Amino acid sequence: MRSMRVHELSEDISVLRMDEVTLPPPRAGEVCLRLKACSINFPDILMVQGKYQFKPELPFAPGMEGAGIVSQVGEGVTKLKAGDEVVAGLRIGGFAEEVNIAAENCRPMPKGMDFIKAAAYPAAYLTAYVALIIRGNLKAGETLLVHGSTGGVGMAAVDIGKLWGAKVIATSASDEKLKVVKARGADHVINVTRGFREEVKELTGGKGADVIYDPVGGDVFDESVRCIAWNGRLLIIGFTSGRIPSVSVNMPLIKGFSVVGVRAGEYGRRDPEAGRANIEAIDRLAAEGKIDPYVCATFPLDHAVEAMRMLQNRQAIGKVVITMD
Repeated sequence: MRSMRVHELSEDISVLRMDEVTLPPPRAGEVCLRLKACSINFPDILMVQGKYQFKPELPFAPGMEGAGIVSQVGEGVTKLKAGDEVVAGLRIGGFAEEVNIAAENCRPMPKGMDFIKAAAYPAAYLTAYVALIIRGNLKAGETLLVHGSTGGVGMAAVDIGKLWGAKVIATSASDEKLKVVKARGADHVINVTRGFREEVKELTGGKGADVIYDPVGGDVFDESVRCIAWNGRLLIIGFTSGRIPSVSVNMPLIKGFSVVGVRAGEYGRRDPEAGRANIEAIDRLAAEGKIDPYVCATFPLDHAVEAMRMLQNRQAIGKVVITMD
């Protein structure tokens, strides 16, 4: 089978190359999954560059999440069978036509979703759910400020925020991209290139945002500190701006807000029972048709580098997905 793999770490993601790989039969507790789609996430790029906290052994195929059809089951697997359509949490390995994966990391594909949508929702919506509901304790009627709202995790946060009854203010550096987010339900949109502090205060009657969802960091984080409400929660999702910011601790003291780190996957690894409950929550929302990931582009497997560049160059809106057919 074909697999797009990394043999050396490099800033230049074009080091990925297509290999022919012989996949062994699935071991006990595993299934062989014939992948139909795999979504791209920013950590995939960081792993290729050697900048992510999880550093897989070389060579490896990126790809954290996918959807496909079970083709074989290993010894002891009873809850899955050949022909089942599933969503898979991979961590790595998704840039391939087939992958062996622990059966416990597969779950039924939500009814009504195709493979592309099914590959696009898990990581983004799990991140948003853990951040906003579990770590951020978002309540109906609160104001949620979502930075990077036109990316996959940002759009998911807008959706979760609206489902929980929050007033959502969405930001981005592109007016054209913000039109998509506004059409999907954001109450207000702000282009951050013009600054956002004063507009957020105006929209909240001077109070500031109760919850701020920040996958961007850098200058966006710095300005967020200036427009957060008393008892606010500033959620740290990542640093796509490239700069890891810092805050003088007198600011949380004086303004009474919390800075909260969010790693949705690690949350589940540290507390498997809570992790399963969080995954079940987003799967239930997907099955009920309450979440609908926005996929702006799909690419065939042999154009995976091009797909990653779209995300790296900030050209994507929502999710980018690789397909295997």
